[in-house]
Amino acid sequence: MWDLILTDCNIATMDPAVPGPFGAIENGAIGVIDGRIVQVGRRSEIAGSRARRVEALGGAWVTPGLIDCHTHLVFGGNRANEFEMRLQGASYEEIAKAGGGIVSTVSATRAASEEELVEQALPRLDALMRGGVTTIEIKSGYGLDKTTELKMLKAVQALRRDRAVRIAPTLLALHALPPDYKDRREAFVRLATDEIIPAAKALGLAESVDAFCEGIGFTPAEVQEVFEAAAAAGLRIKLHAEQLSNLNGAALAARYGALSADHLEHLDEAGAEAMARAGMVGVLLPGAFYALKETRKPPVDLLRKHKVPMAVATDCNPGTSPVLSPTLMLSMACTLFGLTSEEALAGMTLNAARALGREDEIGSITTGKAADLCVWNVTRPAELCYWIGLPGPARRLFGGIES
Repeated sequence: MWDLILTDCNIATMDPAVPGPFGAIENGAIGVIDGRIVQVGRRSEIAGSRARRVEALGGAWVTPGLIDCHTHLVFGGNRANEFEMRLQGASYEEIAKAGGGIVSTVSATRAASEEELVEQALPRLDALMRGGVTTIEIKSGYGLDKTTELKMLKAVQALRRDRAVRIAPTLLALHALPPDYKDRREAFVRLATDEIIPAAKALGLAESVDAFCEGIGFTPAEVQEVFEAAAAAGLRIKLHAEQLSNLNGAALAARYGALSADHLEHLDEAGAEAMARAGMVGVLLPGAFYALKETRKPPVDLLRKHKVPMAVATDCNPGTSPVLSPTLMLSMACTLFGLTSEEALAGMTLNAARALGREDEIGSITTGKAADLCVWNVTRPAELCYWIGLPGPARRLFGGIES
């Protein structure tokens, strides 16, 4: 006796083993027990199976739950003033050098309690969940000291308790140089490697470690020290790489077996080749590209050429991607970066799961995986990208339970 059968539906499984675009199964059905998929196939193949609940979906399309694999969801305050500065022509670099950018969020985040950070983050999380997100990665990085970084990660854990969503916590160990370390860069890197990373590991607060490898961020040599510390702690690696310039960060991350390199507007062929050899995912962030009015696009053709899986994420953050709509990112990935609708949807399902190291658990509608599902009242999967800012699915199932 199964718990649930969803029937009279079309299924975009996103399973590479299912032939055809989107891994589609028309006139299909999905069986669920104990929160996991026990069978997926054509309706006729499941006919006769028994379940406590059988729900006909009237020809709706079912996709895997969306996965937002790169966010900075937890922070204090906002940076609407910087939005106004950009409207007046200031660049990302100019704002950062003037004391704005990442550092401007730090004081508000340091001043907020863990409970206040949770309270501020919940509406943002709820908006993404309404958009179809069932798994989300959340980074720290607005503390720039041990106490606040750990406080942020504890707030991330609290969000997991409060909502029906899977959360992948990431310690963003090198995000920006705090003003009080302006002339002590090496000391700040030591703080990250010798204190913050070991503490996050000991408390079980992070799965991965990230860094911002950029001219206005941290050098490859500094990032390498953080990678060494992360590897010693048994934590996975991710990297903000090649967003504003090419410092060969993606190739560096590849040498450490990173899960992903993210942004990638300035990635070159050597970097793409290194990512492919390492089995990495390239995470594309069209929200930041749009908000910053960038003109250099990520080299999608290079990623395709070298068969680097492409993920798509909101990069939800207070300064450069204040995005709360996953479906808007699907649309922008197509219109701004030239992804096909199938590539975009794979970017927020199967490949996003790969970017989190969770492809065995989520990301496709496959027997044995979690029954995290979205039901959409559309006539074809491409509508998820075609409609600009589609409000979200008609139904969202988390572990087979509507939420």
